[in-house]
Amino acid sequence: MRVLVVEDEAMLADVIAEWLRGEAHAVDVVHDGLAALERLGVHDYDLVVLDRDLPRLHGDDVCRQVVASGSAARVLMLTASAEVTDRVAGLSIGADDYLTKPFALPELAARVLALGRRSRPVTAPVLHRVGITLDPARHEVFRDGRKVALAKKEFAVLAELLRADGAVVSAEQLLEKAWDEHIDPFTGVVRVTVLKLRRKLGDPPVVETVTGVGYRIP
Repeated sequence: MRVLVVEDEAMLADVIAEWLRGEAHAVDVVHDGLAALERLGVHDYDLVVLDRDLPRLHGDDVCRQVVASGSAARVLMLTASAEVTDRVAGLSIGADDYLTKPFALPELAARVLALGRRSRPVTAPVLHRVGITLDPARHEVFRDGRKVALAKKEFAVLAELLRADGAVVSAEQLLEKAWDEHIDPFTGVVRVTVLKLRRKLGDPPVVETVTGVGYRIP
């Protein structure tokens, strides 16, 4: 998934981002509310991890604008307050989930995964197609019963291709979902990743190249 982390504590933001990247998400980080709105206007995020107490623009206002824009992005709001009234207030303005600081990173990752499922058309949590089984929660892939060890980006690309349900996915779409904003849009990293993915999945090849369009698993 493409995730935006909005947290003014730089060290905490970096820790969250690195943990989520370890779960094969593409993660961008900003440290204030106005910067968050700027990024949301440029990129199509699946989920926003949003601190409530932000400089320049409060997290509540960011959340309201995300909801008002009609964005499909889900909002996981973070706060230092454990008061029930604060949690209710956050949910009432449109947040999809609420997590009180301090929190355990595995719990944050689990909530991100659960919310990410809601941001897409309804699909089975475990993905199956042409003998491939991909389990996002366990980060496992099997080909005809054989376990396949994939790097993080290979896993993310395979997940996007499986979710497309046979449709073609462009290189631009894969860059948007599997890499962060610092990637060069003219890079050949998608092509290289698909080549490695094909090799690891083995024969017969299942990832097709549609010349000039993108890739698919038919």
